[in-house]
Amino acid sequence: MTALLACREVTKSFGGVPVLKGISLDLEPGTVTALAGENGAGKSTLMKIATGQLRADTGTVTIGEHTLSSGDPRDAVRRGVVRRGVVIVPQELASIDDMTVYENMFVGREMRRGIFLDRRAMIKEAAETLGVFDVTISPTARMGSLPVGLRQIIEIVKAARTGAQVVMLDEPTSAISEREVEGLYKVMQQLRDRGVAMVYTTHKMAEIRAIADRVVVLRDGKLITDEMLGDITDDEIVTAMIGRELENLFPSVGSATDEVVLEVENLQVVGASGPVNLTVRRGEIVGLAGLVGAGRTELLEALFGMRAVSSGSVEVAGKTVPKGEPAAAITAGMAMVPEDRKVNGVVLSMSVLDNGSLPRLSSFDVAGWLRNKARSEAVSSAMDSVRLRSRGLGQSVGTLSGGNQQKVVLARWLTGTVNVLLLDEPTRGVDVGARSEIYRIITEFAERGMAVVMASSDMPEIVGLSHRAFVMREGTFVGELDRDALDHPAVQDSVFRLATALDTRTTDTATTPSSLEEAYQ
Repeated sequence: MTALLACREVTKSFGGVPVLKGISLDLEPGTVTALAGENGAGKSTLMKIATGQLRADTGTVTIGEHTLSSGDPRDAVRRGVVRRGVVIVPQELASIDDMTVYENMFVGREMRRGIFLDRRAMIKEAAETLGVFDVTISPTARMGSLPVGLRQIIEIVKAARTGAQVVMLDEPTSAISEREVEGLYKVMQQLRDRGVAMVYTTHKMAEIRAIADRVVVLRDGKLITDEMLGDITDDEIVTAMIGRELENLFPSVGSATDEVVLEVENLQVVGASGPVNLTVRRGEIVGLAGLVGAGRTELLEALFGMRAVSSGSVEVAGKTVPKGEPAAAITAGMAMVPEDRKVNGVVLSMSVLDNGSLPRLSSFDVAGWLRNKARSEAVSSAMDSVRLRSRGLGQSVGTLSGGNQQKVVLARWLTGTVNVLLLDEPTRGVDVGARSEIYRIITEFAERGMAVVMASSDMPEIVGLSHRAFVMREGTFVGELDRDALDHPAVQDSVFRLATALDTRTTDTATTPSSLEEAYQ
């Protein structure tokens, strides 16, 4: 079978550092190839060269009968292969939020009647194209009003409308719910049936098994494994990615004490359907599960004083924390690791040292002067405790891998006392090797006596780390599961039913997990 896209001995270096080392790869019609590898393995660079966004140092990229001039972007545009041959849907979506769905689908390729835009024709064609892929959304809806998962599917449908032969998806499920993932799979299967070749980067083994025909693993810029999915095990994929055996993804979780560190009473977050009551003990990890939009992020932000609440109280170690004051939360010993580390977690252009001292900068200040020696020692000790891999405290955080950036976000709080650690999607955008390390760091923090509240869309993460978990819907708790319930084989079905209100009977948030299980028998 003739390959739709062929890379031959492609190399690429940045600043003298090799990123790709002689990669050869064929993509055949009607296949889905999972491109796996840790952050920094070269996946994104390879995809950008294949789409003409970067120029390869050596090697060739052939799309159909066209060979790009060493991945020259201008050559790619001139030959039309970018528009009709290979399309990449990036992790950070390029859609224009203030424009409508149909305007996004036709941007740069608008239909005209004379000198005027033919909006009626574009709306009609957009509706027909969306209908082919069973996407039930109005073409005139504003793009920014749609959930991330739907916007992502529209970007893929847009690529299909242009007649793309190869579609590359960069971490397509990193910011969408499990139900939205099912819609993504459906569109991918339809494209595969139409003979499109797809490349799909992901860190999740379950997703590789669910959709891929073949898996290609890159490590340190080299192609390590290229196998049909039926010929390789999950353990072999992980070993190929990280170059070592991954004994247990989730470490053992220690026991919590009886001391209540965080106590939340009748906290009514503005916009939530009801109040929240929660107690977390020292050394306990409490998971927050639910669909995208369930209110998990909003609850964490409210606890930290970043979001308005209309009533209720938050106490840390027996002392009331003033509402709406993050500085007071920090003083009380609360720490927050936000969902999007690149926007709210770190300043990418700043050094490890500067990022590491930001939350408690005033503690290193004397009469307006920074005590740089004390600051360096404190940040260095904190970064060592999470085993940060960097060239030193002066390295820019933006040049670190995703896993190491997340370690900086976690460790920067350790320059002071932490009683309560709030984690929002702690491993989003982190590869499997670094993910295991972050799980160990979280359990180590709990063993130090921190009370941990962790929101995650990754159900295995909730199950693998939590002592207890709450299911959220519309900003409030609709179910609680203890350790026995989390170990139950039907836990994912139970969580989904609670999150989507499929079970019409009222569920008491203090209900024991056994009664939750009975509700679904």
